[in-house]
Formats: sequence, C-alpha cells, structure tokens
Amino acid sequence: MGFILKLLNIFFSVFLINLPVFGATISGNVRQDEILNNKNVVIDSMTEKPVKGADIFVPNYNIQTKTDSLGRFELNADITDKAILQIKKEGYRPFSITIDKSINDNPLRLGIQKTNSSDIYIDSNVYHLGDDVYSSNSANCNQFKVKPIGPFYSKIISIPKPDINKQAVIVFGSVIGLDTKLAKELGQNAILSVYSSPLEIIFNGQKIGELNMNGDNQQIIIPNILLKPKNELIIRTGKNLFQHKYIDYDDMEFANLRIEFQEKIFANR
Repeated sequence: MGFILKLLNIFFSVFLINLPVFGATISGNVRQDEILNNKNVVIDSMTEKPVKGADIFVPNYNIQTKTDSLGRFELNADITDKAILQIKKEGYRPFSITIDKSINDNPLRLGIQKTNSSDIYIDSNVYHLGDDVYSSNSANCNQFKVKPIGPFYSKIISIPKPDINKQAVIVFGSVIGLDTKLAKELGQNAILSVYSSPLEIIFNGQKIGELNMNGDNQQIIIPNILLKPKNELIIRTGKNLFQHKYIDYDDMEFANLRIEFQEKIFANR
C-alpha cells in the first residue's frame, strides 16, 4: 500500500509541475481563467477583487514594479527561461511562482491569499545555494543572477506548539535549478549523463525530507516530536554524484519559505 501511495504522490507532483500556467485555477497559486486587457493581474483569491500596490519582483531579470489600481502589471522584459516571480503586499502571504517564456504571450491572473495569523514566515527572499560552478545545460542556469551563499542555508525559528490535531509544514514557494535524477527524467534540464543528489531539509539535526524536482509550493512535514521553542532549519543543496575528485555542489535557487499549520492526516485503522 505504501508503495502505491508513493507512486501516486510522484504522479500527482509530476502532473502539477507539467500543468501549463494558463490552465485550471489552482487555489492560492495561479489563476488565469481569463485575460484582462492583455496584462498580468493580481487579485485577492477570496474576493477576486484586484489588489492595488502589490510589489512585483523578478530578481533574475532585475525587474521590480507595482500593480496599478486595477491590479495590473507589466514586466517589460523578454522572458526566455524559467525564473521566480515574487509578489509582496502588506496583509497578504508572500507569493512566488516559477514563470517561463509563455508569460510573454499569455498574461497571468494571480490570486494571492490574506495572511493567516498562524503562518510563520521564515524568509521571503530568493536564495542561491551552490558553488557558482555549473554546466550550461543545468536547469535554469541562464537565470542565476542571485549571489550564491554557499552549499547550505540556516535559520533559527521560533515555533509555538501546535494543537494536537495540527502538524507544522515547511512550504517552499518556488524552487528552480535542481539537477537531480528525477529532474533530469522530467526534462527539467538538458544534462546528458550526470545528476546530483536531492536538496536536503534538516530540522534540529534530523533530516526530515528532500526535494527532487523543481516547482512551486512543495511541502515538507515537520514531525511534532522534533519541535522546540527555538528550532534550527538547515537547507542543504545536493552534490554531483559523478564527480569524485572534488565536491561539486548543485546550484539552485529557492524563494518564499514559510511554515503553515495544517490538519493532520490520520491513516485508516
């Protein structure tokens, strides 16, 4: 049964990552069920009203702009490869999505969610992990313009004890650049014969999960038994598994880290 669930989980993840941005509505993420004056637009995901004055960032293209009174914005750039687009607005959850060249012809309709009082925002910036040495065929390497901080990211986080029926979940808003075996099999890079180990998530000294593919809103459950008043989160990039003369770290970028408290899923007994 566990093997079947794992296969279903992989299938569902692959389906989401290959879902075109102009497709069906995804709650809290991408909405593009209509085009408004041929411009990108940001709306409140609950009321569907335009959000005025939201800050729009695409660090890889050095873009920074704001939405107008109708929630519209233009990037004024020729997007040629995958990049992370961020939205920040007071009173709303920081939002990010991976965009690509399809945005040039298909404007986005993005729904952002009001802040949840229980959310814990770890970091809303874009971070580049790795050694800044990578193949020209690496996933999204043409868009790496954020300065690398090294092979790992660390942060001390205060987390309150959740209710008995709740569990803490780390949410990665966006991830690009992973060159794992799965990312290669999904066609997310053009590397021919090598791949890297996954991105590792370590919480209070214990590995609690890993990321093997690029995409948005990927989640890692934090076992409640590991939670303390003060917690250390480490995110460690992978290594080239075919390079043995020296350590060759996988260069990747992530944005918008937060912790949500979600209802526990109990297995049927």
